[in-house]
Order: sequence, then structure tokens, then C-alpha cells
Amino acid sequence: TVISYSLHERTNVIIRIYDISGKEIRYIFQGLRDAGEHRVEFNASGLASGVYFYRIEAGDFTETRKMVLLR
Repeated sequence: TVISYSLHERTNVIIRIYDISGKEIRYIFQGLRDAGEHRVEFNASGLASGVYFYRIEAGDFTETRKMVLLR
């Protein structure tokens, strides 16, 4: 799975994956990114089918989105 996001300015980015109960299960990325379009790959191997969430934190911006994993 590829998670895409866009930044308006250079900022620190953190991307985490959570299960349906809100437990953090993967830490995908943390680091400084320049303004522009970015993509990060999420390898879901070892995870069961179900609903997961990813949270992107970039500066003052935070967004959580839902993903469905089907095996």
C-alpha cells in the first residue's frame, strides 16, 4: 500500500498505523520532508484482514484516514 501526501512547506512528518482499537501497530516514517508531493510504502505483511487507520502529523497539521486490508 502506498500512502501519498502533499506538504506546503518543509516540515517534520510522522506517519503511524493503528488498529481498530486505537493501538499503534507500526511506525512508518519520521523525518524532515521538503515541500511537495511525497509517497511512503506501507508493507502490511503479518497483519490480519481488517480495518486500520494511518495518522499523518506534519507541523501543526494532523489527519487520520481509514484503510481496509483484505487478504
